Amino acid sequence: MNSVEILERLIGFPTVSLSSNRELIGFIRATLNEAGIQAVEVESPHAGNLNLFATIGPTDRGGVVLSGHTDVVPTKGQTWTTDPFRMLERDGRLYGRGTADMKGFVACALRAATLAAKRELTMPLHLSFSCDEEVGCVGVRPLLEALSHQPVRPIACIIGEPTSMRLATGHKGKIALSVVCTGRAGHSALAPDLLNAITLASELVQAVNGLQARTAQSGARDEAYDIPYATLHVGKISGGEALNIVPSSCTLELEIRSADPAEAQALFEAVGAAAAAIVAIRRERFPEADIAIEVINAYPGLSAEPDDAAAALVRRLIGANETMKVAFGTEGGLFREQLGVPTVICGPGSMDQGHKADEYVTLEQMRRCDAMMDALIDHLATA
Repeated sequence: MNSVEILERLIGFPTVSLSSNRELIGFIRATLNEAGIQAVEVESPHAGNLNLFATIGPTDRGGVVLSGHTDVVPTKGQTWTTDPFRMLERDGRLYGRGTADMKGFVACALRAATLAAKRELTMPLHLSFSCDEEVGCVGVRPLLEALSHQPVRPIACIIGEPTSMRLATGHKGKIALSVVCTGRAGHSALAPDLLNAITLASELVQAVNGLQARTAQSGARDEAYDIPYATLHVGKISGGEALNIVPSSCTLELEIRSADPAEAQALFEAVGAAAAAIVAIRRERFPEADIAIEVINAYPGLSAEPDDAAAALVRRLIGANETMKVAFGTEGGLFREQLGVPTVICGPGSMDQGHKADEYVTLEQMRRCDAMMDALIDHLATA
């Protein structure tokens, strides 16, 4: 099968994050087995989901990892003009959920593996296909833990997130927080004598907005990013049961994204200090008043040296020296942090098409990714 035919099969598996990806992994495993390639599966923290790792070529040398995630974001609430889980080719575009983010790369990597199996490689090609990336890069972590005990580490890793086949050397890290605001409930007719938890949450949102404004004005900057400063974002809020009840609880979720871990920690502490100040002025009258903050997920940013092994390799493969940094997070920081492997990002498609209705990748981008893979195989056969 060519990469487009493989992609069509991959799109047919509705592997929305936290739902089972076993059928898709079964298809990948069968395709690899047919080419004489053995694969190892590693369970995800979420029952039913699997990571897969395979090596083609010698096992006593480092080699290069092609890394992609197999899960996709939901389609609920989006207005698609096509069936999101049935690939459609039209006007040079391949439509379907995950075509850009990032089953297009997975398809190209799987094609490359079957071709590499027919070559006499002097350096190995590794495949790393993970699950549950879209919910905070949680699935790949046990796989990386298993790989950390291997005697030989890869020399480079290419994360195939969509970059329009440009070389990306960095992305911000992320801290995701869950916040529970506690007040005092009662009849809404007596609201002034009670403590509305939604009010506490609203004041915290205002404080977060203030932190964002100050960070944008005077925080650290990296002009290589679309948004050159750290960001704070409240994405979910929920509280209250009925209009005539003053709510005692309100929850929200917020995130901090920064290229600088020290800055991210400082912003986290600033959110905590704002919460403490909001509660402190209520505690004498309402001893139960509280804003509890919990880190529910975090992953590191990625900052590759311009001339490290991974960046130099990809520049050679794609024939371009230009670099960029991406706004979205990837598993790249985990590969770099947990395995110490030089890691960069380069894959087909654009995130401008990801996470929304009528997602697509172009045939031209798939061809360019296949060309990169062909050049990589030649490199591994002569290295």
